[in-house]
Amino acid sequence: MTIEERFKRTIQYFQIAFPIAETELTYSNPFELLVAVILSAQCTDKRVNIITPPLLQKYPDAESMSKAEQQDIYEYIKTCSYPNNKAKHLLSMSRMLVSEFGGTIPSEPELLQRLPGVGRKSANVVASVIFRKPVLAVDTHVFRVSHRIGLVKNAKTPLSVELQLTRHIPPELLHEAHHWLILHGRYVCKARKPLCSTCGLTDFCIYYKKKKNN
Repeated sequence: MTIEERFKRTIQYFQIAFPIAETELTYSNPFELLVAVILSAQCTDKRVNIITPPLLQKYPDAESMSKAEQQDIYEYIKTCSYPNNKAKHLLSMSRMLVSEFGGTIPSEPELLQRLPGVGRKSANVVASVIFRKPVLAVDTHVFRVSHRIGLVKNAKTPLSVELQLTRHIPPELLHEAHHWLILHGRYVCKARKPLCSTCGLTDFCIYYKKKKNN
């Protein structure tokens, strides 16, 4: 099977398995998504969705959050991972948004990465979800699933995975592809106990083939 055929069959399967593929983070505007994405680093979306409503009710925009005290933000997010660092990032991010971007979330990944607490993955999430930019964020699920299926080869970093995936996935499908791979990794191709018996990709999945042979 060629790499082109592998991608084609994978995309066809995901279009059926996950016809509606969107982020599971709860948000109603770009600022809320950016806050949620920063909080989601090494934290579950479920936990983030519990934390964000009271936080964003108190600080609904960059202007209000920029005037907060770091300790006040911490009190709202202390049940997530690394709350001290994230409180610092949220405060600094809000202040930069106000001072350099007029309180408006920039649409370009390069500009988003200038914000404290926003790396390449987070920037690509916001740019893709909010602005439909043809970029693809690589988290642990995307990294794991793309290797197991055989969509990437010798890709040892998230960036190398991103470059290989974007080379073969049509730009107009990158937004959905990000969520397809995440949802598949979260609910089917789990890290420790993948549910291969319920997966429709086993006939050409490299991981499954090795598992079966062993």
